[in-house]
Amino acid sequence: MSTQHYEFVRARTCAEALALLNEAGRVSRPLAGGTDLMVQRHKGQVVWERLVDVSQIPELRVIREEGDAIIIGAGVTHSEAAQHPLIRQHLPALAEACHSVGSPQIRNRGTIGGNVANAAACADTLPALICLGATARFITPAGEQELPVGRLVTGVNRTALPAGALIRDFRIPKPPAGARQAFIKIGRRQAQSISRLSLAALGRLDAAGKVAEVRLTPGACTSRTQRFDQAEAILLGQAPSEELVRQAGQAAAAQMVAIAGRRWSTAYKEPALAAIVERALRRIFDLPGEK
Repeated sequence: MSTQHYEFVRARTCAEALALLNEAGRVSRPLAGGTDLMVQRHKGQVVWERLVDVSQIPELRVIREEGDAIIIGAGVTHSEAAQHPLIRQHLPALAEACHSVGSPQIRNRGTIGGNVANAAACADTLPALICLGATARFITPAGEQELPVGRLVTGVNRTALPAGALIRDFRIPKPPAGARQAFIKIGRRQAQSISRLSLAALGRLDAAGKVAEVRLTPGACTSRTQRFDQAEAILLGQAPSEELVRQAGQAAAAQMVAIAGRRWSTAYKEPALAAIVERALRRIFDLPGEK
């Protein structure tokens, strides 16, 4: 553990935070909840000369409607997101993902922006955000930029954020009418668990009762969280059935192996992913065996 002293400053606006983060000759890091950053510091994985506290910036704390989208500030905590009526109404998969994060203390401090920027393979919000088509909007010395979250996070603890950038918020389109969502997480215990495997899913039937849209986004099973298009393709245009969701589960497991290869955890994750895909699809399409 490093015992090096460092400076601590609090930014009141995004512009002030950006200036502090990009001041020449000083290594600065933004601090929101600090639930990942302080652990990394303790392990000697990151160093800095100054922490820039962004937790009180109003722009980062918003949750609001903006036309056909929900805007969620990067500084919104997991607890705030899990309990907010707009998110529970329109983005229940994200609300459930946020509710599943760690302990109450972690949920009360940790932020959605921090969860994305840290880009851990087991990050609970990533599958939900990517499944829901979230776009991250961030500020840089060169101006404002945006990227879909699925492109922003490029691998384990890796993002496409430019140096000195600060995520401001996330824009998430409201799902179409009739769409249903699910989030499932497998951990070592019921509470305060790190995700061993997770899944965010969304589905919608057309007037004829066939699958008009489906999105399946597993977490903690590939280096980059992404939608599993091969499993989705099996379902599109078909009437949901027990056999169809079984095939989709098997296709998801096969796609995971194709992406990640066979590792020590595959013997567990392969059947587990197939099972939670089936479970989520039964829930979304109201098939027997899932309440």
